[in-house]
Amino acid sequence: MTLKLGDVQTTALIPLAVKANETLRPNARIKDEVAVEIIRHLEVDTKPYDKFLSHEGVIARTIMLDRMVRDFIAKNPTAVIVNVGAGFDNRFSRVDTGKILWFDMDLPDVIAVRKKVFDPQDRVTMIEGSALDDGWCAAVKKAAEAQNAPLLFLAEGLFMYFTMEEIGKFLHILKGSFKAGTLIAEQNSPLMVKNQKYHDTVKNTNATFKSGTWSAEELLPLCKGMHFVEEHSFNEEMKKYSIRGKIFALLFGKMNDRWAVFEW
Repeated sequence: MTLKLGDVQTTALIPLAVKANETLRPNARIKDEVAVEIIRHLEVDTKPYDKFLSHEGVIARTIMLDRMVRDFIAKNPTAVIVNVGAGFDNRFSRVDTGKILWFDMDLPDVIAVRKKVFDPQDRVTMIEGSALDDGWCAAVKKAAEAQNAPLLFLAEGLFMYFTMEEIGKFLHILKGSFKAGTLIAEQNSPLMVKNQKYHDTVKNTNATFKSGTWSAEELLPLCKGMHFVEEHSFNEEMKKYSIRGKIFALLFGKMNDRWAVFEW
């Protein structure tokens, strides 16, 4: 299958390659058989997209976000969850309890590929859209009202490719389109932006980091009414698994990404 993706969309191959290769390991920390099949189907060479630090970072962020989503679902069993910039993520299959509604939203080129490699699933809707355009919001709002359930938005591997102005625009779209909600967003460090030419996998794409924060609270002035809840560095998980992970957390901890939670 010929794969045609935009520069930023190509970065979706990084977590896909990592999850596929991790799944094939004897003591895999996460299992994603769909990722394995997609890599085989698309005939993707995973070498440029799976290096040690990116591998450990993706595994850490996956484990952490899965845990956070499960916690949200435990408190809100009929939640409506929107995976913004979904790429080839298969999180629904890992967290579904049989009652939630799920949207995988991404740009048209990614959704076109997703529809070819993902089988249809009950309570899952693939939707074309941009995080910087509110065209996708109506379908989600209608589902949330019908479900009479709280909304959770996930922004994994997204904000670092936006300027601060664009992040603010996205936050305004969320707050202006939905009366209330929770956002879990990956945060990038300014150090990573400054040193992106050394990033072990993103440097193998044409994507560019455009922004970073020292604290997720720096985003609050971008959208009045957004409330910061908490954030956690990927180091919390990465350092559990290897000496190199511990050393990275100790020496370069501020460069690593974080999960931040917002509410409105």
